[in-house]
Amino acid sequence: MLEPTPEQRPPDAPLLGEGPPSIEDRRWRPRILPVERVAAAFEVILCSGFPTQFIIVSVLTTFGMRVRLANGSLSPHFVFALTLIDTLLLVGFVCFFLRAHRESIRGTLFGWRPAREVVVGLLLIPASFVVVLVVLLIVQIVAPSLHNVPHNPLQDLADTRLDAILLAFTVMIAGGIREEIQRGFVLRRFEQYLGGGTGGIIVFSVLFGLGHIEQGYDVSVATAVLGAFWGIIYLRRRSVIGPMIGHAGFNLAQVLKLIAVGA
Repeated sequence: MLEPTPEQRPPDAPLLGEGPPSIEDRRWRPRILPVERVAAAFEVILCSGFPTQFIIVSVLTTFGMRVRLANGSLSPHFVFALTLIDTLLLVGFVCFFLRAHRESIRGTLFGWRPAREVVVGLLLIPASFVVVLVVLLIVQIVAPSLHNVPHNPLQDLADTRLDAILLAFTVMIAGGIREEIQRGFVLRRFEQYLGGGTGGIIVFSVLFGLGHIEQGYDVSVATAVLGAFWGIIYLRRRSVIGPMIGHAGFNLAQVLKLIAVGA
């Protein structure tokens, strides 16, 4: 639902996202202008992670940090620095854009029943494993050639105990915080200006899968489906808390598995 301009908006109307919409709120549906769609597309692109990560990588390498170690594997310290800085930037951008539109950060992203959403998040951890296992099983039966990466590159980031700890923090920050806030914000903007939440789920899930293509085409497909699953949960419950916990727990379990039994 679009927020009316200050001239149109009744003085006592709540901010967008502050609780369930009232009958008075639903009256105010001004026509979406092309400039609003362009602005929303700009916000989505900026918060997609690609522009910010490109800039951060350029800055870090300029200051002497190396993306890869001498043996060709990814540098755990570089990945951790990139993830932490990118998370801070993206969360800052999302909060700025929401407040600029007079939208409630809590109402838009976290909802109004945090305790209940924590329970949902804990249930999403095993549910996420079921989704991935089913997708990978189907891919193995239908298109086994998609399993094109026999060695998981994430394993190289957990060679030492310190690296394993850094990797655990990285995947929880990247998945549990950054990607779910990204997903909630992007789906919100698609609902408002860019054709609906379903289109947002499709677009962001494809990008989410492509972001994991280094781990193999099969993992990329499974990750895209898993991203769509978390996106549907957000649209149904209007809170990123559940997907945050489910995503962070799923990623952490993957790291523990790498440490315990290898790739």
